[in-house]
Amino acid sequence: MLELRITGRLGALELEVDLEMKGGPLVLVGPNGAGKTSVLLMILGALTPDAGRVVLDGHVLFDAAARVNVPLEERGLAYVPQDYALFPHLTVLGNVEFALRSRGPRRTRRASRERAWELLEELGVADLADRRVRALSGGEKQRVALARALAAEPRALLFDEPLSALDVGARREVRAFLRSYLSKLSLPTIIVTHDAADAAALGHRTAVLEAGRIVQIGEWSEIRANPASAFVAELTRDFRTEE
Repeated sequence: MLELRITGRLGALELEVDLEMKGGPLVLVGPNGAGKTSVLLMILGALTPDAGRVVLDGHVLFDAAARVNVPLEERGLAYVPQDYALFPHLTVLGNVEFALRSRGPRRTRRASRERAWELLEELGVADLADRRVRALSGGEKQRVALARALAAEPRALLFDEPLSALDVGARREVRAFLRSYLSKLSLPTIIVTHDAADAAALGHRTAVLEAGRIVQIGEWSEIRANPASAFVAELTRDFRTEE
């Protein structure tokens, strides 16, 4: 189980997030400006709150009063952004090897390559190992980005709108893959999305964020059937969940 607590302020946004993650991925949903991506980037360490604390699984990552701010590279987290952020000058295998070697000299070059191959095979893209990133489809890039993220052996996995860059056909395919893969992965995962179909398919639980605060949490179907407020009812009313 992974516990997350964020309190404080980022610019004009007041934050109050208190979550427990267990038994599968947690999806964070809300309208534009609610603070979804900001929460993700504060956990990661790419954004620094003006005040307050960020605590993940009992570890204080940021505390303004105590002047604690653990550097991004020491937090042990993996982040998959919307655009995947793969290195275009490297091959698929090279991208994953880079993540392994950046963790330090613990692995030899041969061991890094073998582990990179294992991850690509696990994610079904080993046949793309020698391709450049620019030659990949959006769905293939998503799998390679996930392989690179897992190569760092993170304590938690953070996704920011993982399917937003895909067309409708690829989105369904990758959604189904992520749903199956992440449900078997024993790694705490937070997924930010604004899409109802993604929330329903990818999350074991869904947390609704309104202006920096969690206002309801539960399974997506429960939230739609029993919204805790007029805001949640309006947010979910027009969402169409794809099967």
